[in-house]
Amino acid sequence: MSGIRMTLFAAAALLLSACGAMEKVKDKMSGLLQPSPAEQKLSSGVKSYEDGDYKSSMEALQGALDMGLSSKGDRVTAYKYLAFIHCVSGREKQCRDGFKKAFEIDPNFDLKPAEAGHPVWGPVFRSVKAKPAK
Repeated sequence: MSGIRMTLFAAAALLLSACGAMEKVKDKMSGLLQPSPAEQKLSSGVKSYEDGDYKSSMEALQGALDMGLSSKGDRVTAYKYLAFIHCVSGREKQCRDGFKKAFEIDPNFDLKPAEAGHPVWGPVFRSVKAKPAK
């Protein structure tokens, strides 16, 4: 009798673990995976930027880069927002450096039309874009 119970127990455990594994695959296939900590930090940095909290935004954006954003597009986004913050804060060299880093990652990097027309960082961006990376 105990042999049957052990077999039933083992079969039940196997069935439950298989259900759990299927659930994880289903989550991956549906695209409902949680963003990585670096991606969460990037999102937080962009949100802080949009809220006008540049200090928190810079910390989060740099933190996301330091944590190792895996997506090229995410790294470009982080450097773009860092450049924006430096420009509006009167730090043109750091602004220029942020745009340069974005171009090093993606030579085809460009701003949206509304961003490119900004009176503070627009001219800096165009200047960096006109000079090929060395």
